[in-house]
Amino acid sequence: MTAATPRTVEQYLEALRAALQDADRALVQDALYDAEEHLRAELAQHPGEAETDVLARIVTSYGAPDEVADAYRANEATIQRALRAPQPRVHASTLGRFFGVYTDTRTYLSLLYLLLALITGVAYFTFAVTGLSMSLGLAVLIIGIPFFLLFIGIARVLALAEGRIVEALLGTRMPRRPRYSDRERPFLARVVAMLKDPRTWSTLLYFVLMLPLGIFYFTFAVVGLLVSVMLVLAPIVVLLYHAGLIHIDGVVGGPNEALLPLISLLGLLLLTGTLHLARGIGYLHGQLAKALLVDSSQAL
Repeated sequence: MTAATPRTVEQYLEALRAALQDADRALVQDALYDAEEHLRAELAQHPGEAETDVLARIVTSYGAPDEVADAYRANEATIQRALRAPQPRVHASTLGRFFGVYTDTRTYLSLLYLLLALITGVAYFTFAVTGLSMSLGLAVLIIGIPFFLLFIGIARVLALAEGRIVEALLGTRMPRRPRYSDRERPFLARVVAMLKDPRTWSTLLYFVLMLPLGIFYFTFAVVGLLVSVMLVLAPIVVLLYHAGLIHIDGVVGGPNEALLPLISLLGLLLLTGTLHLARGIGYLHGQLAKALLVDSSQAL
């Protein structure tokens, strides 16, 4: 075994983290989880041997930290190329870039996320507030600690699920593995670790924030789309009414026909602006999700 070979699991993980220091934090979390799960599983199968000897054999088959890091980078690049939404044609003119939002797949995926955010926001907020309230209420009972562990465990599963939604619809790289939890640690030590883990509280904060954000996102998307489409279609409805093809009760007059094209143009501009804002909000929300749901301790 060379001097550079890690002698413990912790040293291996630190070396892997250092080799991935310039990689996305979500990728680092996935790589560290896979490595620690594999290494500790192998150590558990050889309880009578020294950790240094077992780790030396594992490194030979699993790979040195820098080799594993290179493999993850290469695999990540392949996956991202396969999952990347089709890129719209780049327009040279400002007008072309402004209206090019209609050909960008990410625009409609972001818009879909904004519409779904109300449902997920209500669900996350209800789960977080109810879970925290019951955890505090049961803290004086013996069932309080197991309930809190179950609550945090479910929260981490929901965080992973939300991460998959964010990555699929908003294009922000999110973890596909949770942070590794050593099941051999004492029960109370695991409880203390959860309480001291900043991501435990940042995840709950994200769930609580999703209610006001979800209300805002849904209202913005619905109002923006409805008002824009109504302005675009209103002149057509007026023309059909004056032509006698449709009947609208209570209409006694209408705008000057010369203004009708301007109203449609205003609606088209408003619709285009709404789509740009939807895409921008989606990007910003993806960064918020990464900041609160991804383990910040993975970065050096």
